[in-house]
Amino acid sequence: MTAIIITLFVLAALISIPIAHALVLAAVGGLLIIDRVPVHLAIEQMINQMQSFPLIAIPFFMLTGALMVSGRLGQSLVNLLSMMIGRVHGGPAQVGVLSSTIFGGVSGSAVADASAIGSMLIPWLKSLGYPAPFAAGTLAAAATIDILIPPSIPMIIYALVSGASIGSLFVAGILPGLLMCACFMGICYVQGRRRNFPRDTTPFSWDAFWVLFGQAGPALAMPVLIIIFLRFGIATPTEVSVMSTLYALVVSGLVYHDLTIVKIKAALVEAGIATGVVLLIIMASSVVGWVVTYEQLPALFTTYATETLRSPWLIILAMNLIMLGTGMFIDLPAAVLLLTPMFVPLASAVGMDLIQLGIMMIVNLSIGLYHPPIGTTLFITSSIAKVRIGDVVYELVPFYVVAFLLLLGFAYLPWLTIH
Repeated sequence: MTAIIITLFVLAALISIPIAHALVLAAVGGLLIIDRVPVHLAIEQMINQMQSFPLIAIPFFMLTGALMVSGRLGQSLVNLLSMMIGRVHGGPAQVGVLSSTIFGGVSGSAVADASAIGSMLIPWLKSLGYPAPFAAGTLAAAATIDILIPPSIPMIIYALVSGASIGSLFVAGILPGLLMCACFMGICYVQGRRRNFPRDTTPFSWDAFWVLFGQAGPALAMPVLIIIFLRFGIATPTEVSVMSTLYALVVSGLVYHDLTIVKIKAALVEAGIATGVVLLIIMASSVVGWVVTYEQLPALFTTYATETLRSPWLIILAMNLIMLGTGMFIDLPAAVLLLTPMFVPLASAVGMDLIQLGIMMIVNLSIGLYHPPIGTTLFITSSIAKVRIGDVVYELVPFYVVAFLLLLGFAYLPWLTIH
């Protein structure tokens, strides 16, 4: 049955049916063809998957991001970072990387980050004289840091399937996210110096710095507050998501004074659509996961891998290769939902912690977001910059190399995922 479902899914994806719908068609089609399991059980599974309290966090974190990013916060943050590091080699590009890292503590969505930050910074970088493909590539890669810095929607999805602690995942993602940020900023510096990219020549002013710091302060404080509340057990992830939305409303209304009915309506629509897409993928993937579990495929896969590869480092390498291949063709949330049931038993068999597996999986699959052929952030930033995908991919080569090296570190060095 699983082979039939995979075949139907691949055929549906090849004819450009959206991933969530392709999963539903494949799962239901497979059940109808085999006729061993009543189809109504698949519908029940989809509904039951939605009866999870932690899922409430997704729409609230989405709404928080939509409220914060759409206002004056974004421009204030960019101006502050530009004043701080815009004068160094590759400084304006580094502003993009650092902005994505900070916005990671607000939105939790790489796609939202690529759209919001890309729309602001790509025209600015082009006006300074940066090559459009480099600007698009930098922001396409940097946007994926967003899903490592808490809050993170993919981490919530992984926790839902694996049973891992959302709070522990959030804490574990901080160091990998900061390492990714530092390495990407290093690439911008080296490229800026080697290719003599222009730098921001705006004179530094302490008075202007403190004004901008005060304006950007609420965004800088949000991820810190989230970690404090989770780390010390003050609130659950779901409660934190609601509090973050209230925080965004207060900040937009009292600090930035840009909270309007139009803005609230736009944020609700944006968050609702984004949440609907994620939840539909979760529902569709639950059926496939249920069928795979019903056929005991995870146990068979674990037995095969441990008996064939034997060495833990080879098994971890094989897991990474499978994730990389999957992430290049399937959206990240769907890939997390499909691969987690397969890899959790295997990770346990080789002594890998569930939190480390989650960080490794999310970093791995995030590379697919800026790698063809699916590359969501790659297509978004290329469209904003109005350049060819191939030109952007060429500029992304150093980012791929660094991401792969960091991935190996997260896979084989557990202390990099402290929780």
